[in-house]
Amino acid sequence: MFSGPAIAREVSSEWNPNPAPRPFAQVAMLPPLPAGPFSYAITPERRALLNTIRFAEGTWAQGHEVGYRVMFGGSLMPSLEYHPNRVMYSSRYASAAAGAYQFMPFTWALASRSLGLRGFHPEAQDQAALFLIQRRGALPMADRGEMTPELAALLSPEWASFPTLQGASFYGQPVKRFEDLKNFYENNLSQIRAGGGQGVWEQVAVRRSTTTCRDDSLSCRLKGISAAETGVNP
Repeated sequence: MFSGPAIAREVSSEWNPNPAPRPFAQVAMLPPLPAGPFSYAITPERRALLNTIRFAEGTWAQGHEVGYRVMFGGSLMPSLEYHPNRVMYSSRYASAAAGAYQFMPFTWALASRSLGLRGFHPEAQDQAALFLIQRRGALPMADRGEMTPELAALLSPEWASFPTLQGASFYGQPVKRFEDLKNFYENNLSQIRAGGGQGVWEQVAVRRSTTTCRDDSLSCRLKGISAAETGVNP
């Protein structure tokens, strides 16, 4: 005759009306959300980290703001008025991630609501990404101006392309090598700092593009950007 699982018998035979408190399991706790609305300062160190996230997520686009329009899979959203909230498909994955930092719809809703953001324009996306960095407890480390394995690991639950301390993706997806992230970060930060004042280095960090394209893809836009800069048609 079935008598229930063994653990149930053990608990019932040793029942104690005043059990001793059990220690809490060690779990990753996110810091409290900052009270909004407000905006984050964009320092060279923060801009370099934002650009490194774009590099890792495949939206760097040679620094041009067209990367802010990228949906999962490489198509471009027609408008930056709002998050497209549209599931796109690749050969192996499906995702509704969009923007320079590949925000999922629920993540974008959390960040934009907390910060009082309107629209999906580049400045709003930058602010939301910094919000997520702070939410992971990584902003003080980011402000040191150094890309470390620990910083990458803190951000790996937020961006699957960032490696954990074991060098793997937190979600089992394709991941960037830490050495590649570090090299990009250091080179980008050096270029930004060499730009001088706030307005100058921000122009270096985010390059405006007015090129047109015949098809709705990032690769086509990059060919157009390359042609505009070199004077050679692709």
